[in-house]
Amino acid sequence: MEITVNNHSFSVLLENNKTAAAFRKLLPFEASMSDLNHNEKYYYLPQDLPVNARQVSQIHAGDIMLFGNNCLVLFYKSFSTPYAYTPIGRIENPADLAKLLGKGNVTVIFK
Repeated sequence: MEITVNNHSFSVLLENNKTAAAFRKLLPFEASMSDLNHNEKYYYLPQDLPVNARQVSQIHAGDIMLFGNNCLVLFYKSFSTPYAYTPIGRIENPADLAKLLGKGNVTVIFK
């Protein structure tokens, strides 16, 4: 899978789980993602996906996860968290991701 932000593409390694398989069926799509906490972008998917949430403890820049059953989250900074997520995938080389995502809303193409 690949995502594109401001004409810059990133390769994504998808998890081997039901959530990632269901997510793949939604591709391709474009999402206007909103910023939260200056470390993540989120977008509510048009349908629920299967979940297997677990407390991940540590978020890494480039992680793509599902919060709840339809909130897609793209993390651009690393940090500790008490929240539970279902992993979807991760950007293989997230260098410059935070810079490209910037502040505020951003359009991300998932394909």
